Amino acid sequence: MTTITKLKVQLVRSPIGTKQSHRDTVRGLGLRRVNSVSELEDTPAVRGMINKIAYLVKIL
Repeated sequence: MTTITKLKVQLVRSPIGTKQSHRDTVRGLGLRRVNSVSELEDTPAVRGMINKIAYLVKIL
């Protein structure tokens, strides 16, 4: 039986003034406003999204 690893991601900078694709990625991760936290499965797709907007988020 495998356990699914979870990642907690917090939005620490506002996506205002960033590329539209970066704003879409923030929303795709379930983050709404600054300091909001989302708990996500640790998959390659989610890791790629986090890497794309690494300057906006922090992994807790």
